[in-house]
Amino acid sequence: MGVLNVTPDSFSDAGRHLDHDAAVEHGRRLVADGAAIVDVGGESTRPGAEPVPVAEELERVVPVVERLAAGRDTGPAGVRVSIDTTKGDVAAAALAAGARIVNDVSAFRFAPEIAGLVAGAGATCVLMHMRGDPQTMQDDPRYEDVVSEVKSHLEERLAFAVAEGVPEEHVWLDPGIGFGKTVGHNLELLARLDELVAIGRPLVVGTSRKSLLGRLTGRRADSRLPATIATNVLALASGAQVFRVHDVAEVADALAVARAALTGREPAGEG
Repeated sequence: MGVLNVTPDSFSDAGRHLDHDAAVEHGRRLVADGAAIVDVGGESTRPGAEPVPVAEELERVVPVVERLAAGRDTGPAGVRVSIDTTKGDVAAAALAAGARIVNDVSAFRFAPEIAGLVAGAGATCVLMHMRGDPQTMQDDPRYEDVVSEVKSHLEERLAFAVAEGVPEEHVWLDPGIGFGKTVGHNLELLARLDELVAIGRPLVVGTSRKSLLGRLTGRRADSRLPATIATNVLALASGAQVFRVHDVAEVADALAVARAALTGREPAGEG
Protein backbone atom coordinates (compact mmCIF):
# COMPACT_ATOMS: atom_id res chain seq x y z
CA MET A 1 0.00 0.00 0.00
CA GLY A 2 1.70 3.17 -1.24
CA VAL A 3 1.11 6.44 0.63
CA LEU A 4 -0.15 9.44 -1.37
CA ASN A 5 -0.60 12.49 0.86
CA VAL A 6 -2.44 15.35 -0.84
CA THR A 7 -1.80 17.64 2.11
CA PRO A 8 0.34 20.66 3.03
CA ASP A 9 1.18 19.43 6.54
CA SER A 10 1.93 15.70 6.57
CA PHE A 11 5.01 14.91 8.65
CA SER A 12 6.90 13.25 5.81
CA ASP A 13 6.13 14.82 2.43
CA ALA A 14 4.16 17.96 3.26
CA GLY A 15 2.93 19.86 0.22
CA ARG A 16 4.80 17.81 -2.36
CA HIS A 17 1.66 16.43 -4.03
CA LEU A 18 -0.96 19.14 -3.43
CA ASP A 19 -1.28 19.77 -7.17
CA HIS A 20 -3.62 17.19 -8.70
CA ASP A 21 -1.31 16.43 -11.62
CA ALA A 22 1.64 15.95 -9.27
CA ALA A 23 -0.46 13.71 -7.03
CA VAL A 24 -1.62 11.51 -9.91
CA GLU A 25 1.91 11.26 -11.25
CA HIS A 26 3.16 10.16 -7.84
CA GLY A 27 0.34 7.61 -7.61
CA ARG A 28 1.34 6.23 -11.00
CA ARG A 29 4.94 5.99 -9.82
CA LEU A 30 3.90 4.11 -6.67
CA VAL A 31 2.13 1.52 -8.81
CA ALA A 32 5.11 1.21 -11.15
CA ASP A 33 7.27 0.61 -8.08
CA GLY A 34 5.07 -2.28 -6.99
CA ALA A 35 2.18 -0.89 -4.95
CA ALA A 36 -0.99 -2.98 -5.18
CA ILE A 37 -2.96 -0.16 -3.53
CA VAL A 38 -2.58 3.62 -3.48
CA ASP A 39 -3.81 5.18 -0.22
CA VAL A 40 -4.94 8.76 -0.93
CA GLY A 41 -5.29 11.13 2.01
CA GLY A 42 -6.32 14.78 2.14
CA GLU A 43 -6.04 15.39 5.88
CA SER A 44 -2.92 14.84 7.95
CA THR A 45 -3.32 12.57 10.97
CA ARG A 46 0.09 13.32 12.47
CA PRO A 47 0.07 14.18 16.19
CA GLY A 48 -1.37 17.64 16.72
CA ALA A 49 -2.73 17.99 13.18
CA GLU A 50 -5.71 20.31 12.79
CA PRO A 51 -8.92 19.09 11.11
CA VAL A 52 -9.56 20.04 7.48
CA PRO A 53 -12.98 21.33 6.37
CA VAL A 54 -14.97 18.76 4.40
CA ALA A 55 -15.11 20.88 1.24
CA GLU A 56 -11.34 21.33 1.24
CA GLU A 57 -10.66 17.65 1.77
CA LEU A 58 -13.07 16.76 -1.03
CA GLU A 59 -11.35 19.17 -3.41
CA ARG A 60 -7.97 17.69 -2.60
CA VAL A 61 -8.76 14.01 -2.97
CA VAL A 62 -11.75 13.31 -5.21
CA PRO A 63 -10.16 14.38 -8.54
CA VAL A 64 -7.06 12.33 -7.69
CA VAL A 65 -9.06 9.24 -6.74
CA GLU A 66 -11.15 9.53 -9.89
CA ARG A 67 -8.17 9.81 -12.22
CA LEU A 68 -6.21 7.00 -10.60
CA ALA A 69 -9.19 4.64 -10.38
CA ALA A 70 -10.30 5.31 -13.96
CA GLY A 71 -6.91 4.40 -15.37
CA ARG A 72 -6.54 7.42 -17.64
CA ASP A 73 -3.10 8.06 -16.16
CA THR A 74 -2.16 4.56 -15.05
CA GLY A 75 -3.17 2.13 -17.77
CA PRO A 76 -6.48 0.57 -18.78
CA ALA A 77 -7.01 -1.37 -15.55
CA GLY A 78 -6.65 1.64 -13.30
CA VAL A 79 -5.43 1.43 -9.72
CA ARG A 80 -6.94 -0.07 -6.58
CA VAL A 81 -7.42 3.14 -4.63
CA SER A 82 -7.89 3.51 -0.89
CA ILE A 83 -9.24 6.73 0.63
CA ASP A 84 -7.71 7.69 3.97
CA THR A 85 -10.46 9.63 5.74
CA THR A 86 -12.62 9.80 8.86
CA LYS A 87 -15.42 11.82 7.22
CA GLY A 88 -18.60 10.29 5.83
CA ASP A 89 -18.99 12.82 3.00
CA VAL A 90 -15.42 12.25 1.85
CA ALA A 91 -15.76 8.47 2.00
CA ALA A 92 -19.00 8.61 0.01
CA ALA A 93 -17.52 10.85 -2.69
CA ALA A 94 -14.33 8.80 -2.95
CA LEU A 95 -16.26 5.53 -3.25
CA ALA A 96 -18.40 7.11 -5.97
CA ALA A 97 -15.19 8.21 -7.71
CA GLY A 98 -13.85 4.67 -7.76
CA ALA A 99 -12.11 4.02 -4.44
CA ARG A 100 -12.41 0.40 -3.32
CA ILE A 101 -11.04 0.71 0.22
CA VAL A 102 -11.80 3.14 3.06
CA ASN A 103 -8.89 3.51 5.48
CA ASP A 104 -10.37 5.05 8.64
CA VAL A 105 -7.93 5.80 11.47
CA SER A 106 -10.90 6.25 13.81
CA ALA A 107 -12.34 2.81 12.94
CA PHE A 108 -15.78 4.38 12.26
CA ARG A 109 -15.86 6.11 15.67
CA PHE A 110 -15.94 9.64 14.22
CA ALA A 111 -18.43 8.86 11.44
CA PRO A 112 -20.27 5.57 12.07
CA GLU A 113 -22.19 6.01 8.81
CA ILE A 114 -19.04 5.10 6.87
CA ALA A 115 -19.67 1.45 7.76
CA GLY A 116 -22.94 1.50 5.83
CA LEU A 117 -21.27 3.24 2.90
CA VAL A 118 -18.59 0.56 2.76
CA ALA A 119 -21.19 -2.19 2.99
CA GLY A 120 -23.35 -0.65 0.27
CA ALA A 121 -20.41 -0.24 -2.09
CA GLY A 122 -19.09 -3.76 -1.52
CA ALA A 123 -15.81 -2.12 -0.56
CA THR A 124 -13.11 -3.06 1.94
CA CYS A 125 -12.26 -1.08 5.08
CA VAL A 126 -9.18 -0.68 7.25
CA LEU A 127 -10.02 -0.14 10.92
CA MET A 128 -7.23 1.29 13.06
CA HIS A 129 -6.67 1.64 16.79
CA MET A 130 -6.20 5.19 18.04
CA ARG A 131 -6.69 6.73 21.46
CA GLY A 132 -8.64 10.00 21.26
CA ASP A 133 -8.01 12.00 18.09
CA PRO A 134 -4.91 13.35 16.29
CA GLN A 135 -5.00 16.52 18.39
CA THR A 136 -4.92 14.68 21.74
CA MET A 137 -3.69 11.15 21.09
CA GLN A 138 -0.13 11.74 22.32
CA ASP A 139 -1.21 13.43 25.58
CA ASP A 140 0.25 10.95 28.08
CA PRO A 141 -1.10 7.68 26.59
CA ARG A 142 -1.29 4.88 29.16
CA TYR A 143 -2.22 1.18 28.99
CA GLU A 144 -2.21 -1.72 31.42
CA ASP A 145 -1.35 -4.08 28.54
CA VAL A 146 -1.19 -2.26 25.23
CA VAL A 147 -1.45 -5.39 23.07
CA SER A 148 -4.47 -6.79 24.90
CA GLU A 149 -6.21 -3.42 24.87
CA VAL A 150 -5.51 -2.81 21.18
CA LYS A 151 -6.72 -6.33 20.37
CA SER A 152 -9.95 -5.83 22.31
CA HIS A 153 -10.58 -2.51 20.57
CA LEU A 154 -9.99 -3.98 17.11
CA GLU A 155 -12.28 -6.93 17.86
CA GLU A 156 -15.00 -4.52 19.02
CA ARG A 157 -14.69 -2.36 15.90
CA LEU A 158 -14.69 -5.46 13.68
CA ALA A 159 -17.93 -6.58 15.35
CA PHE A 160 -19.43 -3.12 14.78
CA ALA A 161 -18.54 -3.16 11.08
CA VAL A 162 -20.02 -6.63 10.61
CA ALA A 163 -23.20 -5.60 12.45
CA GLU A 164 -23.51 -2.67 10.04
CA GLY A 165 -23.40 -5.00 7.04
CA VAL A 166 -19.71 -5.13 6.12
CA PRO A 167 -18.73 -8.75 5.39
CA GLU A 168 -16.00 -9.88 7.77
CA GLU A 169 -13.78 -10.77 4.82
CA HIS A 170 -13.88 -7.10 3.78
CA VAL A 171 -12.37 -5.86 7.05
CA TRP A 172 -8.65 -5.31 7.60
CA LEU A 173 -7.19 -4.24 10.94
CA ASP A 174 -4.36 -1.86 11.87
CA PRO A 175 -2.79 -1.61 15.37
CA GLY A 176 -2.08 2.08 14.84
CA ILE A 177 1.66 2.28 15.38
CA GLY A 178 2.39 5.84 16.50
CA PHE A 179 -1.24 6.74 17.19
CA GLY A 180 -1.75 7.39 20.90
CA LYS A 181 1.22 5.31 22.00
CA THR A 182 4.68 5.79 23.48
CA VAL A 183 7.83 4.32 21.95
CA GLY A 184 7.56 1.48 24.45
CA HIS A 185 3.95 0.79 23.49
CA ASN A 186 4.87 0.71 19.80
CA LEU A 187 7.76 -1.68 20.39
CA GLU A 188 5.53 -3.98 22.44
CA LEU A 189 3.02 -4.07 19.61
CA LEU A 190 5.72 -4.88 17.06
CA ALA A 191 7.07 -7.65 19.29
CA ARG A 192 3.62 -9.22 19.73
CA LEU A 193 1.99 -8.65 16.35
CA ASP A 194 1.20 -12.35 16.13
CA GLU A 195 -1.42 -11.86 18.87
CA LEU A 196 -3.23 -9.38 16.62
CA VAL A 197 -2.83 -11.57 13.54
CA ALA A 198 -4.67 -14.23 15.58
CA ILE A 199 -7.88 -12.17 15.30
CA GLY A 200 -8.07 -13.69 11.84
CA ARG A 201 -8.28 -10.61 9.64
CA PRO A 202 -5.49 -9.19 7.42
CA LEU A 203 -3.23 -6.98 9.53
CA VAL A 204 -2.08 -3.64 8.11
CA VAL A 205 1.15 -2.20 9.49
CA GLY A 206 2.19 1.43 9.02
CA THR A 207 5.62 2.31 10.43
CA SER A 208 6.99 4.15 7.40
CA ARG A 209 9.25 7.08 8.38
CA LYS A 210 7.48 7.47 11.75
CA SER A 211 8.90 9.26 14.77
CA LEU A 212 9.34 5.92 16.55
CA LEU A 213 12.08 5.14 14.04
CA GLY A 214 13.62 8.56 14.54
CA ARG A 215 13.74 8.00 18.29
CA LEU A 216 15.51 4.67 17.81
CA THR A 217 17.98 5.79 15.13
CA GLY A 218 18.34 9.55 15.50
CA ARG A 219 17.45 9.94 11.81
CA ARG A 220 15.09 12.54 10.35
CA ALA A 221 12.00 11.42 8.42
CA ASP A 222 13.60 11.30 4.97
CA SER A 223 16.47 9.12 6.25
CA ARG A 224 14.43 6.38 7.92
CA LEU A 225 14.16 3.91 5.04
CA PRO A 226 16.45 1.23 6.55
CA ALA A 227 14.49 1.40 9.81
CA THR A 228 11.21 1.25 7.88
CA ILE A 229 12.41 -1.86 6.07
CA ALA A 230 13.45 -3.51 9.34
CA THR A 231 10.03 -3.05 10.93
CA ASN A 232 8.16 -4.22 7.85
CA VAL A 233 10.26 -7.38 7.51
CA LEU A 234 9.60 -8.07 11.20
CA ALA A 235 5.88 -7.52 10.63
CA LEU A 236 5.90 -9.91 7.67
CA ALA A 237 7.57 -12.59 9.78
CA SER A 238 4.85 -12.09 12.41
CA GLY A 239 2.06 -12.59 9.87
CA ALA A 240 1.13 -9.07 8.73
CA GLN A 241 -0.18 -8.93 5.17
CA VAL A 242 -0.46 -5.25 4.19
CA PHE A 243 2.36 -2.72 4.51
CA ARG A 244 1.61 1.00 4.25
CA VAL A 245 4.80 2.70 3.05
CA HIS A 246 6.19 5.74 1.26
CA ASP A 247 9.19 4.01 -0.38
CA VAL A 248 7.39 1.27 -2.26
CA ALA A 249 10.16 -0.12 -4.49
CA GLU A 250 12.69 -0.55 -1.71
CA VAL A 251 10.26 -2.06 0.79
CA ALA A 252 8.76 -4.35 -1.87
CA ASP A 253 12.23 -5.71 -2.69
CA ALA A 254 12.98 -6.32 0.99
CA LEU A 255 9.65 -8.06 1.53
CA ALA A 256 10.12 -10.25 -1.55
CA VAL A 257 13.48 -11.47 -0.28
CA ALA A 258 12.19 -11.93 3.27
CA ARG A 259 9.12 -13.82 2.05
CA ALA A 260 11.27 -16.15 -0.05
CA ALA A 261 13.60 -16.82 2.86
CA LEU A 262 10.74 -17.40 5.30
CA THR A 263 8.96 -19.84 2.98
CA GLY A 264 12.02 -21.42 1.37
CA ARG A 265 10.50 -20.80 -2.06
CA GLU A 266 11.30 -18.50 -4.94
CA PRO A 267 8.49 -16.16 -6.05
CA ALA A 268 6.31 -17.59 -8.82
CA GLY A 269 7.74 -16.94 -12.25
CA GLU A 270 11.32 -16.53 -11.06
CA GLY A 271 14.03 -18.86 -12.28
